[in-house]
Amino acid sequence: MAGEDFRHFVATLALAPILLVQGRRVRRRMPLLPEPAGVREGAQGSGPRLRLLLIGDSAAAGVGARTQEEALTGQLVAALKTSHQLHWTLAAFTGATTMDMLAHLERMEASEFDVVVTSLGVNDVTGRVPMGQWRHQQRRLVDVLENKFGAGHILLSGLPPMHRFPALPQPLRWYVGRRARDFDVALNTLADQNPRCEFIQLSYAMMEPQAMAADGFHPGPAIYASWAAEVAHRILLRNPPSQPEHA
Repeated sequence: MAGEDFRHFVATLALAPILLVQGRRVRRRMPLLPEPAGVREGAQGSGPRLRLLLIGDSAAAGVGARTQEEALTGQLVAALKTSHQLHWTLAAFTGATTMDMLAHLERMEASEFDVVVTSLGVNDVTGRVPMGQWRHQQRRLVDVLENKFGAGHILLSGLPPMHRFPALPQPLRWYVGRRARDFDVALNTLADQNPRCEFIQLSYAMMEPQAMAADGFHPGPAIYASWAAEVAHRILLRNPPSQPEHA
């Protein structure tokens, strides 16, 4: 174990009772924001066909936005429908871990998607899922998306900078922030090992406290807009709109 990792282990062990109490208190006191209203599948736009699946947790489901149009899905659809005939599906729910999503995908009917966007990891961090177990689950997730859903392009959204979440007191904020950074590194490595995968880092600029939802834990519409813009940019690089023919 490297020196820095060992110090982190010792500090975590010493702080364990405090972290446990703070975690319980945050769960009791944090307001439960609803998933926004709006359709979760549809077809819009014109141009080359693009089949899009979004999967994940409460952030993927749009918690923190008033409507799906303000959330990640709605803003991503708005960015892509101007250049593509977009067929899209959102499969996300509050509290979802990677294991929960694997079970959900197993129940879904097999279908073909050109692009899949994921948002998973925060609930694995807060649920204290071991790193090795999480890496294995993420590899399984990619396998399912490739083999059952035919995904040719999988965008793995990284974890947000949880050490900046206003809803979390110290030292809990430090602890989950450190774990989130470690999970981010693992997810980036997984993406590097598979040519169909691409890692989307949720930059620190996207998580300014004033741009977050009222609970201090979820993204607000401005963050969803930045996230959607980056995802749309990556998708269009691999799936450019058709060029008009010259006479």
